[in-house]
Amino acid sequence: MSTLDVMATTAASVSDICAQAKAASRKLAALDSETKNRALEALADGLEERASEILEANERDMEAGRENDLSASLLDRLQLTEDRLATIARDVRDIAALPDPVGEVVEERTLPNGIRLEKVLVPMGVVAVVYEARPNVTIDCSALCIKSGNAIVLRGSSMAAHSNAALASVAVEAVEGAGLPPGSISLVAGGDRDELRQIASADGLVDLVIPRGGDGLKDALKQHATVPVMYAAAGNCHVYVDSDADLDMAVSIAVNAKTQRPSVCNAAETLVVHSQIAPEFLPRAFGELLDRGVELRVDGRARSLAGDAAERTTEATERDWATEFHDLILAVKVVDSAEEAIDHINRWSSGHSEAVVTSSDDVAQAFTTEVDAACVYVNASTRFTDGAEFGMGAEIGNSTQKLHARGPIGTRELCSFKWIARGDGQIKE
Repeated sequence: MSTLDVMATTAASVSDICAQAKAASRKLAALDSETKNRALEALADGLEERASEILEANERDMEAGRENDLSASLLDRLQLTEDRLATIARDVRDIAALPDPVGEVVEERTLPNGIRLEKVLVPMGVVAVVYEARPNVTIDCSALCIKSGNAIVLRGSSMAAHSNAALASVAVEAVEGAGLPPGSISLVAGGDRDELRQIASADGLVDLVIPRGGDGLKDALKQHATVPVMYAAAGNCHVYVDSDADLDMAVSIAVNAKTQRPSVCNAAETLVVHSQIAPEFLPRAFGELLDRGVELRVDGRARSLAGDAAERTTEATERDWATEFHDLILAVKVVDSAEEAIDHINRWSSGHSEAVVTSSDDVAQAFTTEVDAACVYVNASTRFTDGAEFGMGAEIGNSTQKLHARGPIGTRELCSFKWIARGDGQIKE
């Protein structure tokens, strides 16, 4: 299937696309692991063989993005490179190598009446993923859904239209060529906002919607969704440096969490520092952050303790504590206790990823117990919150909800379960 063929799928109605996906999902649920893995290997091969075509399509989106004055962080998320494409292909192979979750028995017992009961993982059915600037989502999500026996309906943004179409073309051709049914992977590519409403209200056809994007996308879904939604949330992440933190470690983690890739959702947006270590820590950390081009928005206490770097900071506002910057901007607050730090984080966090740097077991225990987030780190950067880093091959997103799945959404999180009861003629008295 060519890129133009994939882009033309919008000529079919959203309902028709979802109906075909539903039909495919019933066949996918019964597929053996070998067939699914063969399809994923073919997908990885296709990405490598058609890399120049994909990168050419991506450059068209990048050119349009530059003409439309997209921010540097959006352009970074939009861009594909040879290295990034190679990483995507490698992640697909990693997903193929994972154990198949479908059919896994997660619980079993025999009831007093002799009925043998099993709780077994089964595919969700049709998963619709609605996403914005990142074209890698097209492949990551497709691979995870195929591995977990689900059909996927993709709806990307217009800013990545050419990239998504090229990637989806490779994916569709690869998996159907390996024997998977038509509709296993579908792309709704028109960019019409009404498509979102149609997908989110496709009761009986779509089993789960997962949005990856900003608050505007989430708000739009909340207005229209009648099918279940698992929100892959934004990341307003924090690093807290405690009073007895190792100074070298604290600087390294704070700088990495902010600057290693600031446009992503697991980058730190706020640095919280204990007042006892702040006089020694802040001048050093600020120097390294400023050298890397970070804009520092600090409270009054942080500025007073920043030394020579103070004049290169600006005053933080309450809005800064609530903002996911997606950029080289960092808010900084000084506190007098771990309890105050935890309170600040719980007030402003999006529940994505939070880190503490400390040598105290008591502080580490309090932080991991009391901070309300999907992923909590002790003496490590928040940048590790990722399905690939967690050994899941890739992720559809990072759920900050507390029902069904929390944290990176991988193959097992794309499964529901059913109870299978085996008897010998038992009847209810």
